[in-house]
Amino acid sequence: MSVQAVIFDIGNVLIEWKPERYYDAVIGADRRRAMFAEVDLHGMNDVVDRGGDFTSTIYDWAEKYPAWRDEIRMWHDQWLKLATPAIPHSARLMRGLKARGVPVFILSNIGVQTWEIACEAYPFLTEFDHAYVSGVMQMAKPDAEIYAAVEAHCGLAPETLLFADDRDDNIATAAARGWQTHLFTDPADWAARLVAEGLLTAETAG
Repeated sequence: MSVQAVIFDIGNVLIEWKPERYYDAVIGADRRRAMFAEVDLHGMNDVVDRGGDFTSTIYDWAEKYPAWRDEIRMWHDQWLKLATPAIPHSARLMRGLKARGVPVFILSNIGVQTWEIACEAYPFLTEFDHAYVSGVMQMAKPDAEIYAAVEAHCGLAPETLLFADDRDDNIATAAARGWQTHLFTDPADWAARLVAEGLLTAETAG
């Protein structure tokens, strides 16, 4: 069935999300590896992504690990330096789709407050027709319920949705529900997929 809407993840699809890279630059790779081995920072972030308060979640987590308190707080205080830079080609693809009348949505694991920060820093995020934000919805990928909620809200059949995400587990759940999927590796490959689907021309996908 033809694609009726295109759905973008944010992290590593629209904006690079590389916490490890940030910490390597600030505290060094050895200390970063030691901290990530001791502290479940991605688990902490998952709490935020599922609706937990950004500040209190991270600051409370920091107090559990006093040896890493300052470093953990950086996740909050320097969040934009973890979520940078934007991926301009992906933003151009979104605008190209909109110009051709194709609905474009975001489906992302991101907190309520971090979504607001991201929109202020990267205004193109507000250009999507709708954003399905896990923190607002209080559910997250790869759980099937968030995909079901997207289907119910947009009113489109699963097989008409084309979804790009950089994580295998998120793609697997979408595919299991019948969505068309694209495992995002780089924007050029995503552009080629959109051209192959007849959604963009080679010129508009460049």
